[in-house]
Amino acid sequence: MRSVALLIATTLVGCGAPAVSLGGGAREYVATDYQSVLDRWTRTESVLLFDELTRALTVTATFESWDFRWAYVIRYGQDFRLTIPERQDMLRKRLEKTRERHEFFLALYGATDKQNDLSRPDSAWIVRLIDSTGNEIAPEEIEPLHKPGALESRFYPYSTVWRKAFRVRFPMQTSDGHPTIAPTADWFGLRFAGPLGNTDLTWQLADAR
Repeated sequence: MRSVALLIATTLVGCGAPAVSLGGGAREYVATDYQSVLDRWTRTESVLLFDELTRALTVTATFESWDFRWAYVIRYGQDFRLTIPERQDMLRKRLEKTRERHEFFLALYGATDKQNDLSRPDSAWIVRLIDSTGNEIAPEEIEPLHKPGALESRFYPYSTVWRKAFRVRFPMQTSDGHPTIAPTADWFGLRFAGPLGNTDLTWQLADAR
């Protein structure tokens, strides 16, 4: 059986990426702030196959936190010229979702489309929500976006025709009632693992919650 040498490209926690906060509260964003907020909540990693000099997987993911959703609504409201009541209603509904699930928008590419379809039972990859305390949680829902449109291209510019896009949602609590991102966690992230290798995308937490 052919031996595959793997480089496991794992984010070094706290190295090169800004720390983030999962706290709530009001924000004072304008539409032009959206790109910097998107960058703060987005991570990219790859799994490389040394002997084939190719990428088995490259994945970019945005965590749709309270902070991110606030900036999203401000940008969306300007793009679509929403009225103030429409913006307020959209903001309320978006922020409520942060209390229901942990949600990520992600786009990936790799060896073959079939292997990289996270929603298929025969996918080459599984995805898990992890944190520094040892939590590792399977998603409640993986929603494939078969035809990402103008909205995705505008708000998630890494989502291109060359990548498969998904919304991945995780429960807020474990089966025994504990938070899936522990209050004492130093970081949380997404783990992608399979027969071709594994990699973690991590978000360093700036403060205790």
